[in-house]
Amino acid sequence: MLTSSKKQFAYYKQLGEKAMAQISDVDFLQSAHMYDNSIQVIVKHLHGNMLSRWTNIFTEDGEKTWRDRDGEFESDIMEKDAILKLWAEGWQKLFDTLDSLSKEDLSKIIYIRNEGMTVEDAIIRQLCHYSYHVGQIVHICKFLKGEDWQTLTIPKNQSKQYNFKKFAEVKAERHFLDSLMDQGK
Repeated sequence: MLTSSKKQFAYYKQLGEKAMAQISDVDFLQSAHMYDNSIQVIVKHLHGNMLSRWTNIFTEDGEKTWRDRDGEFESDIMEKDAILKLWAEGWQKLFDTLDSLSKEDLSKIIYIRNEGMTVEDAIIRQLCHYSYHVGQIVHICKFLKGEDWQTLTIPKNQSKQYNFKKFAEVKAERHFLDSLMDQGK
């Protein structure tokens, strides 16, 4: 579960980074309308969530008193480098915490807003949350790039070729993300 979760988180981190690498600095601040979130805002929110959820998970509630969730949705960072620094810091906190966990830790109870859950359930909860927001980032980037968008997964109209290649491989037990992650290297 830990190994698979780390691979899933790394995959979504990579998708977000590949998407954001395709857009200009000013695109980080774009939103479709005043009630929509820009990439900058989504990254700030992910950063705040990751730091809050993954700091001192066994001794403190996952919703820290120092977290300013409402402030995460204010558009106040204008530099792409500053936004990407928050992105990296949040993911680092997540991976550092996951790396510190043992198999036995997965069944321990932790709290998020006073709701107890196992560490395993908290990991699944955050995996879903982060993939949701990375999907938003990818969608915004794809919209902004238009026809210049470079696909991040199997390109349109190439599923048959992809499947042909996969079925030509020797049947073996492996994690499905390994080959996708290797494509980005």
